[in-house]
Amino acid sequence: MISLFPNRQKYGNIFIGLLKAVFKANLSQQFQEYMRIPKRLIKALYKLILPIVILILLIFFGLSLSLIHIASDPPKATYLITPDKYGRLSARGAKITDETWSNLDGTQARGWLLRGAQGKPAIILLHHYGADRSHVLNLGVKLNEATDFTILMPDLRGHGQNPLVRYTTLGGSETEDVLAAIEFLKSLKTPENTMLVGNEIGIYGVELGAFAGFRAASKENSITVLALDSVPLTSDEILYLSIRRKYPFAASYTSSLASTVANLYLYGRYTRDSLCDVAPLLKDRKVMLLAGIEEPLLQDSTQKLIGCFGPGADIQSYTGLAPSGYDLINASPEQGNAYDQRVIDFFKRAFGVQTLPEPSQAVTTIKMPDQKASPSSTSMTEY
Repeated sequence: MISLFPNRQKYGNIFIGLLKAVFKANLSQQFQEYMRIPKRLIKALYKLILPIVILILLIFFGLSLSLIHIASDPPKATYLITPDKYGRLSARGAKITDETWSNLDGTQARGWLLRGAQGKPAIILLHHYGADRSHVLNLGVKLNEATDFTILMPDLRGHGQNPLVRYTTLGGSETEDVLAAIEFLKSLKTPENTMLVGNEIGIYGVELGAFAGFRAASKENSITVLALDSVPLTSDEILYLSIRRKYPFAASYTSSLASTVANLYLYGRYTRDSLCDVAPLLKDRKVMLLAGIEEPLLQDSTQKLIGCFGPGADIQSYTGLAPSGYDLINASPEQGNAYDQRVIDFFKRAFGVQTLPEPSQAVTTIKMPDQKASPSSTSMTEY
């Protein structure tokens, strides 16, 4: 029998193939449509979240800049006392002169200078963050009277009335400023045009001043004696304390934010060195470390620094003072005198100053009212 559709099987196969192709194409299209949904969702979320993330980062960046700006602009106040007023109480104080000199970066520095005897050492007194040179004026005059050394009392940059440099770098540039102050001292002449200051320099510093003085000593061999009070190990600790004064809440977090942009904001002058890494370089110097109970952070950092010098260092330490130089402005006159005498006696012994009593005077030993002081030492001579 002749088939009416001789190619039925052939066309049937073609039809089935077409159906399969259409079905597969439909499945592929559905799959592609299904896959397009997550991609569209991801793009939508990306467009939504990215601006929020950028905004949050900008907020944190702006907050960080604001915090480091606040910390780098220390509080200013009128001087506690000036040489003019002090000169009415002390003949030595009347001899103080107001001096200026150039820092290593070309900026100007200023300080009160009390000249000593020709050829004798000089001592630089460096105040803490938020203070000024008037905070060390009384100690400076006493040191000059007791030793006849030349005494320089500078304002650290950013400090004092109408500072010559508006901002502090929390230790970086201040280190270089100490070196510039030493160059200034070495340039001083007597009326006979001879060098006024001898080859040895002493440093007294509190907190920021101690940090800068310690770092300067690692770069300048003429600094042979250091009396340092409430010593921070890093600039970050000074930054933390400065921010905590204004914003006590969550100061550890806010100071960390400020630290992230500090070097950028301060044009690369913010140091991240630790004094513990520098300490072994000063093993041959005569050092007295002081700290008080009023600021546990600085008391702890000073105690840690003692162990960083290594064996054989000539270190005296008193880290349980009440008060220390960090809070000396709130001390009673008796406490202030006892503290000053401790510092004076250390410098006299370290530089070999001999003090002989008058023939009519009996030698007496007076116990100073600092019973809370707890001495610990690598090589210590009791006062």
